[in-house]
Amino acid sequence: MILTRSLLPRLRPRPLDLLPPCRRCLCADGHAPRPVVGPDSVEVLGRSYPRDDLTNVTARILSRVGRNLHNQPHHPLWLIKERIKAHFYSAYIGRWGNPLFSVHDNLSPVVTVQQNFDSLLIPPDHPSRKQGDNYYLNRTTMLRAHTSAHQSELVRSGLDAFLLAGDVYRRDEIDASHYPVFHQMEGVRLFSNHELFSSVRRGEELSLFESGGRRTPEKQETHSLEAVKLVEFNLKQTLSRLVAQLFGEDLEVRWVDCYFPFTHPSFEMEVRFQGDWMEVLGCGVMEQELLNSAGAENKLGWAFGLGLERLAMVLYDIPDIRLFWSQDERFLKQFRVSDIHQNICFQPLSKYPPLLNDISFWLPDGADGFTENDFYELVRSVGGDLVEKVTLVDDFTHPKVRLCCGVG
Repeated sequence: MILTRSLLPRLRPRPLDLLPPCRRCLCADGHAPRPVVGPDSVEVLGRSYPRDDLTNVTARILSRVGRNLHNQPHHPLWLIKERIKAHFYSAYIGRWGNPLFSVHDNLSPVVTVQQNFDSLLIPPDHPSRKQGDNYYLNRTTMLRAHTSAHQSELVRSGLDAFLLAGDVYRRDEIDASHYPVFHQMEGVRLFSNHELFSSVRRGEELSLFESGGRRTPEKQETHSLEAVKLVEFNLKQTLSRLVAQLFGEDLEVRWVDCYFPFTHPSFEMEVRFQGDWMEVLGCGVMEQELLNSAGAENKLGWAFGLGLERLAMVLYDIPDIRLFWSQDERFLKQFRVSDIHQNICFQPLSKYPPLLNDISFWLPDGADGFTENDFYELVRSVGGDLVEKVTLVDDFTHPKVRLCCGVG
């Protein structure tokens, strides 16, 4: 009598990450030109930039330009961006019934050094400008290190309330919580004297500004303390409501005083994640000099910047920041939902793409004591922990005397 058994082992045989090939560069529509790092120039998004002694961008990093994960429908970063948009659209309505905040999510990540640093009052000798921390195309052009690089131009265009989302680039280690390309969402809101004090008793007697003031830990030299406290309250209330809408009231949140060159006072919001406090956004009262240079000298405002990956990791329980770049269908299909507010809990998967092997073999005479566990142990001795699953798909008895097994 011959017995044939087919077992299907699912193997993870070699360390291929979920990340796509480093030379691939796609826009949301899949038609971005491929970036080229040549001996004399760097080509990205269809434009050529001459190289110089500060050029340090690599082909691997440029391959991420134009991917626009935040604009790919049903990507987890798109989902959380859309949830934030939906919250601001519904919670903040303008005087004519339209959303108060406009949204800008398709601005080029290639910016000037002036946009990235000077427009935000970052001093020439500030350590954040270091070549070791940024990706420079040349001395005047770089990949933005934060979405704040567009803050001044949008304020100058006359916008008083806007959200801005995009990919940002910082040289960093690669591990479960750090990656040199990530995504931010920026928010800005400006207030005139009337807008800020209209709901305050005797608000017509109050002013955004004061003369002869001095800078303290609580305020800038030109701001009145009353104005700053109202703006700070509005900022923290806005962000607390956002986080509560995303994660529910039970999420532990705390505020930490900090320093940014372009806001004062400044704060960071931290949330409890996997037993530790994790910083998810920075914010503060905008430096008045920045507003003055952008033509908004009669207004006072707040700004915040949050990491979409950090929020998505908490919201969807995604353990590794590198997973966001995965093109593995097992990852992406978990986020194809009809409602952006639907609860999703990421189901872990191997970081290696699946490889199925069908194996068939004969069992010789005298193999009556053979069991499936015997084969499982054989597989484990060869494949170790790379083997995810072994499945029996078929077995039969051959009319002749010998035994036959088919393993797939």
